Amino acid sequence: MNRIVLASRNKNKIREMQVLLDELISTPLKVLSLDDIGFTGEIEENGNSFEENSVIKASVPAELGFIGVADDSGLSVDALGGRPGIFSARYSGPDANDQKNNEKLIEELSGTPDPERTARYVCALSCRFPDGREGFTVTATCEGLILRSPKGHGGFGYDPFFFYPPYGKTMAEMTMEEKNGISHRGKAMRLFAERLSLMLKSDN
Repeated sequence: MNRIVLASRNKNKIREMQVLLDELISTPLKVLSLDDIGFTGEIEENGNSFEENSVIKASVPAELGFIGVADDSGLSVDALGGRPGIFSARYSGPDANDQKNNEKLIEELSGTPDPERTARYVCALSCRFPDGREGFTVTATCEGLILRSPKGHGGFGYDPFFFYPPYGKTMAEMTMEEKNGISHRGKAMRLFAERLSLMLKSDN
């Protein structure tokens, strides 16, 4: 069985990827975490884009002999010049959390008219191999608008403020099935599964 390492310690992310790959790829795969392979260090995400950061993280398991996979994602708001971008998780500073990040976002957009509050979630997902083969990166987005007040109690991060016009609701109001069908991460994961499946078939 092929083993791939998701450069994360987030058990929910590991489980999510395992379920998706089981559904989309016929080749048996086991998704491991950094903890599973005994990597205890911290990975410095010092890239200038989602793509660069995902490559940096995916390269760590690859250097240890595994197929390495990593994602980097966040929110890009047009009226803020693309911020918070790669700093989405720590937008409000060293003690950032979802509430503080959202408060800063809404404050910075306070004078922006509703039609100009356009934004997108971005997810870059990279794969790197230990045997010298060229890896790949896929990127997907989900377009929406930033509301002035939150709606819904599901999701996390900026989801209560991220309104998705085709569904007429925020990410935080969606079911998990709805969200996975249109989200940046869901789209990127499906693109990733297609590319990885082709590469694994070529090995056989």
